[in-house]
Amino acid sequence: MANEPKENADSGHFSAAYDLESGEQTKAHYASWADSYDREVSEENAYAQPVRVAEMVGRFVSDTDALILDAGCGSGLSGTALAASGFRHLHGCDFSQEMLAKAAEKGVYAKLFAADLNAGLPDVDSQTFDVVTCVGVFSFGHVEPDACDELLRVLKPGGFLIIALNDPFWQRGDLASKIEQLEGDKRVIVRAKEFGDHLPGHNVMGWVIALEKTS
Repeated sequence: MANEPKENADSGHFSAAYDLESGEQTKAHYASWADSYDREVSEENAYAQPVRVAEMVGRFVSDTDALILDAGCGSGLSGTALAASGFRHLHGCDFSQEMLAKAAEKGVYAKLFAADLNAGLPDVDSQTFDVVTCVGVFSFGHVEPDACDELLRVLKPGGFLIIALNDPFWQRGDLASKIEQLEGDKRVIVRAKEFGDHLPGHNVMGWVIALEKTS
């Protein structure tokens, strides 16, 4: 398939990321990847989604004081892109403590905390955030589409859930079906859905989708 990652000297982490099947595998994978993640993903392979998501947020949210949750923030690449776009109030959460430590080094988050998005966000009040971003979060062995319910719970009415994901996972169909269900239930309005670069260095395309919470 054209969208599958190409093999190269650094393909071990990338290839394994498409084969993860459990939370424990995912946690171990990112613990081992944390130290080299930014170099391999951003510097060497031109990860496009953090900037694409920041641009999408800026399209729909003009208030740079908006409170944003970077859900599945990883090493903080998405938070860095949001901060570069002028957004000042960022919280981040991630499943991996090692990745959270890397995110803390970026100095752009007011708060960082550990969270398993598949299990929910029990310590976060409903209708807390103006924006929730999920960059590379919905993927194989990572976060499942039903987590959208919890992400919408912590989002204010009229707020935006911005999702970026790789095309191979989108083609699996689960997330598309979930979004159709949310739209059919009138819980969200799909404001944008754009195909483009995901990880150009590995020949992976992806999507950025903007959902507005209706109530």
